[in-house]
Amino acid sequence: MKHLSFLVVSFLTLSFLCSCATRERMLYLKDMDDTVDYPVSRKYEMKIQRDDKLKIIVSSKDPELSLAFNLPGVGGYSVSADGTVETTSTTSSQEQGYIVDVNGDIDFPILGKLHVEGLTRNQLTQMIKDELEKRELLKNSLVQVDILNFTFSVLGEVNRVGRYSIDGDRITILEAIAMAGDLKTGTSRIDHVAVFRDFGDTRRVIHVDLQSKDIFLSPAYYLQQNDIVYVEPNGRRAQEQDERRMRYWMYGVSALSTILSFVLLITKL
Repeated sequence: MKHLSFLVVSFLTLSFLCSCATRERMLYLKDMDDTVDYPVSRKYEMKIQRDDKLKIIVSSKDPELSLAFNLPGVGGYSVSADGTVETTSTTSSQEQGYIVDVNGDIDFPILGKLHVEGLTRNQLTQMIKDELEKRELLKNSLVQVDILNFTFSVLGEVNRVGRYSIDGDRITILEAIAMAGDLKTGTSRIDHVAVFRDFGDTRRVIHVDLQSKDIFLSPAYYLQQNDIVYVEPNGRRAQEQDERRMRYWMYGVSALSTILSFVLLITKL
């Protein structure tokens, strides 16, 4: 009886220690101190890439003049003499947009080809305003630039693998993982998450440690459009897969042995 009690207590103790170790491995930002202020970059701005879909609205005090610089159905805004901004759009512009082509250009009304790849939204806004002013086409214009198809993918050991889209152009890797339902407890490698990112004609991988405060300084802290976040399986997942393959192999051997025994039995008969 004493021996049985000892085994039960030992099993419960071992289970508790394993549970604590699993929780420790799954802690985010575990090296942060609540008495220390950590820097976070607030100046991040998304840069326009090929295949981006841009919504660009040009407005002015005279909506009829600005109409020529907008896609059909997008009237933009007008500014009254007292400075009041009024919406003049008559239809939804959600499906309207300029696609950035393989050369990084868009074909803009009257202004023609504009190279926009690598620019921020603010830089493109200023470029269009400067061009309109320089060519004496529209003075005191207002330009609004938004991206319509900011998407990213989350793969690997997360609860909801998939491709996600957001409104706006700013999301952190922690927010992206939250959208994917968080990491799978016990089978994900939290200290070595990969972010695959396009840089023009090349692709790079950036690894981040979600347990470290250094993530705030990583170039992958803020995701870019079309990023792929991949959460690797840890050793436990690999062990489970090996055990599963071994069970299948044993089932196969057992089934084959049963068939051979049956065949030998029939043969003897």
